[in-house]
Amino acid sequence: MKTPPTLALIANSDVMRSILSRIDMVTQSNSSILLIGETGVGKELVAEYVHRTSLRAELPFVKIGLSALPPELLESELFGHEKGAFTSASSEKKGLFELAHTGSIFLDDIDDFPFGLQSKLLRVLESHELMRVGGTSPIGVDVRLISASKVDLRELVDKGLFRSDLYYRINVVPIVIPPLRERQADIPFLVEHFLKRYAKDSSAGIADDAMRMLAQYSWPGNIRELRNVVQRLALFAQGGINIGDLPLEIRHDNPLDTIAKACGRCFVDGTMSFEQVVDCIETNLLRQALNQTNGNRSQAAKMLRMNLSTLRDKLKKHGLETV
Repeated sequence: MKTPPTLALIANSDVMRSILSRIDMVTQSNSSILLIGETGVGKELVAEYVHRTSLRAELPFVKIGLSALPPELLESELFGHEKGAFTSASSEKKGLFELAHTGSIFLDDIDDFPFGLQSKLLRVLESHELMRVGGTSPIGVDVRLISASKVDLRELVDKGLFRSDLYYRINVVPIVIPPLRERQADIPFLVEHFLKRYAKDSSAGIADDAMRMLAQYSWPGNIRELRNVVQRLALFAQGGINIGDLPLEIRHDNPLDTIAKACGRCFVDGTMSFEQVVDCIETNLLRQALNQTNGNRSQAAKMLRMNLSTLRDKLKKHGLETV
């Protein structure tokens, strides 16, 4: 196995290496970055990587999960308040933007940001000044914004749930982080990484067939689910981890379920034509076969019971030649 470039970001797959390369090109700038990906894919780790490799690495890094805060408290948490601004404001309070001054701020789940506060956030980002709740004087702030969304914000813009001007302001550098099922080459490295972190016995290993089964599992909870599974395995490991030690949902994972999860949009989006649904399923079948054979096209063709020339044609059709 190749040594991953960092412990925080495991990037053995081509897609993750490409993403890391793109991130490395922009970390030295002050441009806003929007991370897009399913829950659990590691958006917070990517945000930490961006900050740690930027010119602001030694300065504050403030993280906030927007979905975890009640809307009525969010304005005060982000922008602060003055003493007496409301009943319970017994003293002045600096907001998270002030605490992040000169550093970076990470707004996770920005798709959950209340519409009524979006204009105030936009003003702060545009003017580099904020006004505390109950305040009368603007306060200058210099922060690098990194935000994350679990959905495509353009769809929220189209539905009138997210301001288009704020979307364009935070979407300077969009980074799409694929789900774990689409980067199976990273899974063995992630397993080894978490095993070293959680195993009481540093020599505890994992059998090859068990590792293959972990790599082929669909991981609907992405890296968060993988971490929890490996932590559980490490706690009960008796010298080594075998197939029999794996959770039932992994040992009994149905390949058809994997395709159904990967093609979730196909089965719920009534706007897709029959041809589009077939293309989506076919693309994921091809991607899964390549992942399971480590990119070996001859083996992938045998797995799919098609000629190698047919496989090549289909890879070209679906834009998967570089996968």
